[in-house]
Amino acid sequence: MTEIDLTTPLQKVIGNGAKLLADSLNLHTVGDLVYHFPRRYEERGEHTDIRSLEMDTEVTVFGQVKRVSSRTFMQQRGKTAGKRGSLLEVVVGDDSGGELSVTFFNQAWRESQLRPGRWGLFSGKVGRFQSKLQLNQPDYVLLDGAEGEESVEEFAGAIIPVYPATAKVPTWRIAAAVRTVLDVLPPTPDPVPASVRAKQKLSALDKALREIHRPESRESLFFAKRRLKWDEAFALQLTLVQRKHRAADWPARARPLRDDGLLASFDAGLPYELTRGQRDVGDEIAADLARPHPMHRLLQGEVGSGKTVCALRAMLQVVDAGGQAAMLAPTEVLAAQHHRNVIDLLGGMARAGELDGAPDATRVALLTGSLGAAAKRKVLEEIGSGAAGIIVGTHALLYEGVAFKDLGLIVVDEQHRFGVEQRDALRAKADQPPHVLVMTATPIPRTVAMTVFGDLETSVLSQLPNGRSPIASHVVPATDKPAFLDRAWRRIREEVAAGHQVYIVCPRIGDAKSDGEDLPAGDDERRAPLAVLDVAPQLEEGPLHGLRIGILHGRLPADEKDAVMRTFSAGNLDVLIATTVIEVGVDVPNSTMMVILDADRFGVSQLHQLRGRVGRGSAPGLCLLVTESGEGTAARTRLDAVASTTDGFKLAELDLEQRREGDVLGATQSGRRSHLKLLSLLRDADLIGDARAEAIELLEDDRELTRHPGLAATVSQLVDEERAEYLEKG
Repeated sequence: MTEIDLTTPLQKVIGNGAKLLADSLNLHTVGDLVYHFPRRYEERGEHTDIRSLEMDTEVTVFGQVKRVSSRTFMQQRGKTAGKRGSLLEVVVGDDSGGELSVTFFNQAWRESQLRPGRWGLFSGKVGRFQSKLQLNQPDYVLLDGAEGEESVEEFAGAIIPVYPATAKVPTWRIAAAVRTVLDVLPPTPDPVPASVRAKQKLSALDKALREIHRPESRESLFFAKRRLKWDEAFALQLTLVQRKHRAADWPARARPLRDDGLLASFDAGLPYELTRGQRDVGDEIAADLARPHPMHRLLQGEVGSGKTVCALRAMLQVVDAGGQAAMLAPTEVLAAQHHRNVIDLLGGMARAGELDGAPDATRVALLTGSLGAAAKRKVLEEIGSGAAGIIVGTHALLYEGVAFKDLGLIVVDEQHRFGVEQRDALRAKADQPPHVLVMTATPIPRTVAMTVFGDLETSVLSQLPNGRSPIASHVVPATDKPAFLDRAWRRIREEVAAGHQVYIVCPRIGDAKSDGEDLPAGDDERRAPLAVLDVAPQLEEGPLHGLRIGILHGRLPADEKDAVMRTFSAGNLDVLIATTVIEVGVDVPNSTMMVILDADRFGVSQLHQLRGRVGRGSAPGLCLLVTESGEGTAARTRLDAVASTTDGFKLAELDLEQRREGDVLGATQSGRRSHLKLLSLLRDADLIGDARAEAIELLEDDRELTRHPGLAATVSQLVDEERAEYLEKG
């Protein structure tokens, strides 16, 4: 065989088995297979906790044959109807006491192999028969050399790798293919500089790749994983630091502060004093805008911390410098509210050309998809001529035909709601790279910010403005203590009687179209999530009878949504029953209470966002998290954690623990699964920080890695072009 390397097609090494690996697992080259890491490791004598298995999932169980029984029966169906058949039942157990029934029809010969006491790996789909967990006719391999079984050398050691597998390609087939490849693969060159390896105490790459598949000990496995995690972190950080260097070299039009412009007038007319955090963030943004290179800044802050005022001050600075600023909002409700708020805050400064307009006034335009043709033409003219200095809009801003005279700043509100292509489309509407301010009210753990937004400067608003009231949160266990739910409805009436308003949030809208909405799964199979259109009439006729109730959800026409929000904001509704359309940006200071039904169906960050809608005035806020999840379940534990703190950063850490990191990294938005196979953003925080420091130092003198071609190639493989573009656009 000619010498192979990581780019060699698997067909040349393992022959016909390569097609199955390609079709089932998308593994085509030696490198694909070598980087298909085990998802866990078993040791003989350690239990696999059979009791934790879930129905209808493909599993690989490591266990010991406990009991074997066989019987004959008369077959009822098909060509063998009327003939005698045999059923072999093998009970497999683990040290936890869990047991699983493994059954084979008309394969009595297996009884000679599956003798009590033997350990094996059993792979199949979990079912249930007569209240017992069952694998029906699974694939299996015995780990003590049973006669008739293929070689199981790869399982000879104490530590047994279990791979991500499919029904057609069980884990031991993958292990056999890995063994074949590693036996003929020459030592893999190490792209990481020797000085970095020595400083960080990293294993050699070739050693790590071999020991992650065939570890001699838990210690060798630890060092193998650490090295391969480092490669992932280092590749990401090198990419982000390179992007940051390149962005700093791009030309952009400087937008310096003016002492006598709209921003100065706005600051002078504010009826309250900016917080220290708002002033500090404002100084950072002002300095960025004054430079001839594009700002690329992430502004994160708690709900109600004053991000919108910071963004408006930045937009006014750009307008003062002759440019335009666009704010991209994820929903029409939020865009309309931002538009109203900006106009209210600016007063005469937003009414250029009108009798009561200020001398240096500009215009604030709103562009959404539901605008009529005549209104849209007028807005497009104001944008194209430059008459509108501030433009607020939804994704309608991205369409063809929207042309800016001089787009100088893009503010993206709730960054996670937009795909990268959408954000990039708006950026492309500027003649030169515009300044970009990304805002989010979902606090981001340091490691996520470092890994996903490492090419952005980061500002944090942690201080709430004066006058914001605390929010108390409590879990309402509707099943365990139904009286608590009755009390919640009475409490709503008390809040309304005191002159306040209340939100009730449901996970679903309630017609057939919404049944497929993507909702977090609960702890078990339960009823469908509660829906606005079902809950509203029940409450109107029952415990909330006589109150003024409104309904708001995402499929209402835009003008109806806006009308409902205006009515609620004006105090003409007592209770608003809504979906998460109110999650972002809706600001009604008189709303003091929120009841979230089926709260366990929402994520941690989403719950934190939702409750931020209350307590925005002088009266304290109350949020009740209603759930049917029992005490001690994962869902209940999550809700208890949300109720126990209003620290968004603590909750973001909890959220990261519970979510797939691919989601955090944008795999959903990019349409690809996460490229991080081993790196944990939560557990590997220190390693990520070390990788960033090394990346900064290495690129100081070698920005394009020209002196490290092997490392450059590795980075491009681990962070491919599409992933790199995703990071850059984000």
